[in-house]
Amino acid sequence: MDKGEIPEDANEHCPGPQAETAGKSEACAGCPNQEVCATGTAPKGPDPDLVAIAERMTTVKHKILVLSCKGGVGKSTFSAQLSFALAGMDHQVGLMDIDICGPSMPKMLGLEGQCSHKSNFGWSPVYVEDNLGVMSISFMFPECDGEPAIWRGPRKNGLIKQFLKDVYWRDIDYLVVDTPPGTSDEHITIASCLAGIDGAIIVTTPQEVAMVDVRKGVNFCKKKGVNVLGVVENMSGLAQPLSDFKFMKKLGSSSVVDVTEDMISCVRENGPELLLDDVYVWSQVLDSSGGGAERMCEEMGVPFLGKVPLDPQLCRAAERGKSCFEGNKCSVSAPALKSIIEKVIASINIKEDLQSTDGEKKETP
Repeated sequence: MDKGEIPEDANEHCPGPQAETAGKSEACAGCPNQEVCATGTAPKGPDPDLVAIAERMTTVKHKILVLSCKGGVGKSTFSAQLSFALAGMDHQVGLMDIDICGPSMPKMLGLEGQCSHKSNFGWSPVYVEDNLGVMSISFMFPECDGEPAIWRGPRKNGLIKQFLKDVYWRDIDYLVVDTPPGTSDEHITIASCLAGIDGAIIVTTPQEVAMVDVRKGVNFCKKKGVNVLGVVENMSGLAQPLSDFKFMKKLGSSSVVDVTEDMISCVRENGPELLLDDVYVWSQVLDSSGGGAERMCEEMGVPFLGKVPLDPQLCRAAERGKSCFEGNKCSVSAPALKSIIEKVIASINIKEDLQSTDGEKKETP
């Protein structure tokens, strides 16, 4: 019996949509196609949406996924600042937020309360600048702000496909896709439906409790054939000027008193050079005794892009929906991010040059 064409987003060991056990075997558990296979309504040919998505994506030059598998590591902050940085380099940039249950991009780009509009060309992104457009579930259902999205896999998959085939991005140089934690429906759909992904940037924090899950993200990319552009170690030590600290003195067992003014006065009198703008206090907040992300990258054979310190100024920029590259407030984190982003662009350009060279060789008689 013909088992039918295996969908690209199917689970491993899929019995096939036309098999007798379709949607009913153990291998089908959790598959986004389980319901349609079990009811016999699975499509009998290639997914027609893939054709529409491919046509829409012809105007997108480069596609970058940002993922982690672990929540709370600063993945969305990185996605937002990556987009700001690319736009600041005069690239045309699109940022797609496929975190259906916890979209952060509207807040991190100062677009709360905005909504998308539909035209003859499709859904329009919401623009931060003329060359930076954003798409999020929050823009399509602004009336539901604050309400939970209690959605099962098929509905999530449908919305992501809609983002891919119906959003009018115009001609853009980079499409950055911010993903939720995990390796589930959203990740399978985007990896299966978005052809020509340049690669994924994986974000982690240095402690092993985060990297246990982040390794799964690396392996997910390998299994789905997505190139890993590299790993970023975020929150790699707390760094900020001495003058930004608050000093507390413990009194007894349960009370403290603020002695910041006295401490700063003492430093100003005895070591004023310590209060200069280029002097920072650094502390390892999250445990990296296991070697951190750099060691993980060595073990797994993927590039290590660098470390970004835990910078309160970067946190403030994200809360206000601002770029950390504006002004000099994020003087610790902005240079680290810039270095990482330059490595990403260089890696993509090298890959593009190699593909062009290979293409020329094939055309040579």
